[in-house]
Amino acid sequence: MATAYGSSRNTRPHRVYRPMANFRTNTASPFRHVDLVLVGCVFAVSLFGAVMVYSTTRGATAPYDSGYLKRVLFFVVLGGALMGATALFDYRKLRDFWPFVYGASVFLLVLVLVPGIGSRTKGTQGWFQLPGFQLQPSEMAKLGMIIGFAGLASQFRGDLDNFRVVMLLGICGAPMFFVMLQPDLGTTLVSVAVAFALLLVVGVRPRILGGLALAAVLGTTIVLTSGLLKEYQVARLTTYVRQDETAVTAIDKESRFNLDQSKIAIGAGGMWGRGLFEGSQTRGNIVPEQRTDFIFSAVGEQLGFVGSGVLLALMGTIVWRVWRAAQLARDEFGTLLCTGIMVMLVVQIFENVGMTMGIMPITGIPLPFVSYGGSALLTMFLSMGLVLSVHMRRFS
Repeated sequence: MATAYGSSRNTRPHRVYRPMANFRTNTASPFRHVDLVLVGCVFAVSLFGAVMVYSTTRGATAPYDSGYLKRVLFFVVLGGALMGATALFDYRKLRDFWPFVYGASVFLLVLVLVPGIGSRTKGTQGWFQLPGFQLQPSEMAKLGMIIGFAGLASQFRGDLDNFRVVMLLGICGAPMFFVMLQPDLGTTLVSVAVAFALLLVVGVRPRILGGLALAAVLGTTIVLTSGLLKEYQVARLTTYVRQDETAVTAIDKESRFNLDQSKIAIGAGGMWGRGLFEGSQTRGNIVPEQRTDFIFSAVGEQLGFVGSGVLLALMGTIVWRVWRAAQLARDEFGTLLCTGIMVMLVVQIFENVGMTMGIMPITGIPLPFVSYGGSALLTMFLSMGLVLSVHMRRFS
């Protein structure tokens, strides 16, 4: 009996845990729903940007300097790691912790305004000077505002009274206020566009949105005429509407020169461009801020209409995949996160490309994934990680 009983136990089937087998059979597993198209396009545009930054920092006669390229590649690798870590993180946990994320982003905006802590560059006090790196908290604050808005709005579950609308406006208004104190009108304008889109998605009444739009126009006018901005900042913002007028002051002439040289560079590229690392405007370092604000002018000159079209097509694909993730999101929180990130992308792309061609005001808004700047690049990678997290968990 003992032998028979032992034989019976040895032949009893038992379950073996096989992670890969579970991965294949569990259709709700987040790892089965990674958006490889989005990931591929993000890295493609980032590497494209690294090449363009290198092309604008080589110089015409000076020895080739790869320092900028190495820093960009470092941030791409670091950003890719942050994107992967954020994608593995369940975005739904942010619904409980959003006050801490939002509060930290606003705290940094306040801290950077303190003399001796924040550093001032070109009239704007908006950076923390760290060893080998300048941290720009206004870039992170845009994402913090989106997370804060989505977290608060998702708690209302579509039930919006006037008091709750005011709370949502406060979530958006606080970071805008402190960014304007730097002052940084470009980042504020992006935040305004994101706020309008989020308010529209959550169902705020049209007459309230109309009143907010009017207030935004009046507020912008007041800022431009109140002396809060430096004279050269106002000139940069208004140059695009005075392109046919004769520049009078030295500041107007400088702003007009920047725009004119950018348009010359893009026009000189023609259909196919002057060739990678070629072009008089790029190699002569004639266009100012070419590795940051005006990097699209280098794309136009070197790679022409075709190369610029390829870059914009890749960026359009990223926007499409973020919009798709917003539509497929399982909850309102995920939809609002992706919608805010999508609008942030669209506004920055349109504004940056438009200002290099004279159809939008000249601001310090970087071209996502392309312009040189560690804070902006890391923020975009973190944003894409959140989008991936939403997309991966639409069945769980």
